Amino acid sequence: MDNGITSNAKRLLWAGFFAILAAGVGFSIRGGFLDNWGAEYGFTATELGDISGAGGPGFCFGIIIGGLICDRIGYGKLVIAALGLHIVSALVTFAPSPAMDKETSGQLLYWGTFLFAYANGTLEAVANPLVATLFPKNRTHFLNILHASWPAGLVAGSASGWVLDDIYQIHWKYQFALFLIPTVIYGLMFLGQNFPKSEAHQKGLKLGAMFKDVGLLGGLVVCVLLALFFDGVFKGGGAAASTIIYVACGALLIAVGYITQFSMGSMLLFALFIAHGLVGSVELGTDSWIQNNTGNILSSEQGKWLFVWASLMMFALRFCADFIEKKMGLSPVGILLTCSVLSCMGLLLLSNIATFTGALLAVTVYAVGKTFFWPTMLAVASDRFPRTGAVAISIMGGVGMMAFGVIGSPGLGYAKDRFAGEALAAADPAAYAAYKAEEPSKFLPLIFEPKPGLDPKKLGEVQTKLQDARKELAKAGNTDPNAAFDRLTSEERAVIEASIAGDRKMFVADAFIPAMMAVIYLILMIYFRAIGGYKPVSLDGAPERPVTEQPPMTAE
Repeated sequence: MDNGITSNAKRLLWAGFFAILAAGVGFSIRGGFLDNWGAEYGFTATELGDISGAGGPGFCFGIIIGGLICDRIGYGKLVIAALGLHIVSALVTFAPSPAMDKETSGQLLYWGTFLFAYANGTLEAVANPLVATLFPKNRTHFLNILHASWPAGLVAGSASGWVLDDIYQIHWKYQFALFLIPTVIYGLMFLGQNFPKSEAHQKGLKLGAMFKDVGLLGGLVVCVLLALFFDGVFKGGGAAASTIIYVACGALLIAVGYITQFSMGSMLLFALFIAHGLVGSVELGTDSWIQNNTGNILSSEQGKWLFVWASLMMFALRFCADFIEKKMGLSPVGILLTCSVLSCMGLLLLSNIATFTGALLAVTVYAVGKTFFWPTMLAVASDRFPRTGAVAISIMGGVGMMAFGVIGSPGLGYAKDRFAGEALAAADPAAYAAYKAEEPSKFLPLIFEPKPGLDPKKLGEVQTKLQDARKELAKAGNTDPNAAFDRLTSEERAVIEASIAGDRKMFVADAFIPAMMAVIYLILMIYFRAIGGYKPVSLDGAPERPVTEQPPMTAE
């Protein structure tokens, strides 16, 4: 030990870095060929959102289950399980073929995405508490470094997908296989390493004691998201299936109450769970669509450049969290509040982009805003709730990804479909009748009315025609993106304009999420000032108390 840091701390940090890098590579490559799936299999934007959104629940199950058992079975066994799941997920994702029907292909892609995300969640159940334990005096800084690997993976995946898809037109299955490279690296780096135990586990706290701060309030957040997820999976089962799902989730909540002796849990941790659900919705939900949306408004190549730029900024800035916290004097909650305001501004700016320069400015503001959300939230939970060990930060990560899967990605897909359909219906009813999707897009039907979007195959044909025209004109020296519209019929121009209008309005709807987050973080800032300021807490050296009592905590 050296100042509380183990000799292999840096190796474990970088092993976790490559584990999350693998997740970023797979996520960004898949986001880049969502349009390929739409054209190849005939999926609507909402259906693509559902498939992409399967990553949220998959990650949620992986990180929560992993977080509950990691101190009991050991981090090494979880890493081995994640390696196996990553390989299986690749095989399932590669299984669809043109000979299969749309439903079968969709199911395979859905469960391939789910298994991939489950492996990612299992690895974060290892990496997050591991880094929080290895660097207890500087969690915000090192958790941001750990999660700098996510945007690094986004850049690597997006850039390689760009080259392989747009330039060499390599099939999407070969593109997706690239995530296996960092998978092999993290497996080798974790191999043979000794892992520390969390502070709560060192004190001998049982699962019930670790769960008390989560309590019924935290359990309620998880159960609601689980109910929404399974209700979507078994939506063909009708009212009977929905009833069974909600009864089962209610029973799970009762089980949480039994484990915690019906502790209500911490209101602060409950607020953090709600905020992190919004983080997952805006950060990951937007990331799953932003490349295609900006590419649709401008051009496919420019959309990819913007995504790469945003990810590069995010990667670089996550190494600066220590400077921002200690030199600029912002507390972790102050950082989160500032980021929420910037994210909201960036998304509103994106809704009005007309040129690449304007889009670059908008994406820069958005990227700075979203950079510190995820790791800083984990640091706050780890700082303030050491008694929970790996439980609270694992549940927090699960809540974020589950919210992305059942709210963020499908919700933004629904908004894109709905607003595009409404725009075309208002501008050209005849074109709307010709290009309207056969089935309406649905999202939380008790709240939002089902609305038809645009037929994905017909829209894809027009978008391909437009992109081909732009490439042809560019070769002739004409780089004016609007010149290509002259190659389209009036009906086709109306369809493209409606699709762009849908993208713009989607960004506006998206901006409401960080606006709500800003309100939560402002309230938390007021709370911490009222109690003397934000300070990490730690368990003292006293022996374990009965689970009905909270072990004493002292400010560091």
